[in-house]
Amino acid sequence: MTAPARAPRAIGMLVPPAHGAVPSEAGAVYPEVRFLAKGLGLNAMAPDDYARVTEFVGDAAESLAAEGASVVGVMGTSLSFFQGARFNDRLTEVVASRSGRPASTMSTAIVRALQAFSPRRLAVLTAYEDDVNQLLATFLEGHGFQVAALRALKIRAVSDVASVGTGRLVEESRLAIAAADAPNALLISCGGLQTLDCVRQLEAEFRLPVVTSATAGVWDLARLAGVHTPRTGFGRLFEIA
Repeated sequence: MTAPARAPRAIGMLVPPAHGAVPSEAGAVYPEVRFLAKGLGLNAMAPDDYARVTEFVGDAAESLAAEGASVVGVMGTSLSFFQGARFNDRLTEVVASRSGRPASTMSTAIVRALQAFSPRRLAVLTAYEDDVNQLLATFLEGHGFQVAALRALKIRAVSDVASVGTGRLVEESRLAIAAADAPNALLISCGGLQTLDCVRQLEAEFRLPVVTSATAGVWDLARLAGVHTPRTGFGRLFEIA
């Protein structure tokens, strides 16, 4: 008797909201890949709540590996940069150790994605309030990027992020780019923002690379899992081999 075929190994994602949905960018860009997600129950984009939910990261990573994940990523940008680069590295180590799989974070992903374009000056748009924005600026500058301008939507509740539409993201990004005075790239930070449509619009309008938390996170994990192939229609990042 022929043994039943095993399901293909998947990309595992630790996502901040409790409902644990796979980011829409993942299936849109990589429809051939299976994704799994576990929610961490983050309520507020604030350091005390980040600290609370990071206690659950190891257990959730172990669970994703048991379900068949071949790699595991922390799909929260501020959740991984809020205590700096060393904490981001330690968080990655915890996920890798508990899951037994290669691991990454969204903060690592945005750095890798930006480095792919070698920008010097960044225009930045975030979903965060001022305390978290300062932590992001410090993290980026520590990796050699100049934050030439930063605009923020000033959202605290995680549940409010999904309601931000493409139109607002495009308009706020335009203001960030103008304030930065000829930046080399735009970064949109917050994994809960749905950004594929605004990436298309902004790259066409300004002829500069647009990196977002969601697109960088998905791209980075697909590369880590060995399933990335260049593809068009989703922004410059996904065209990179």
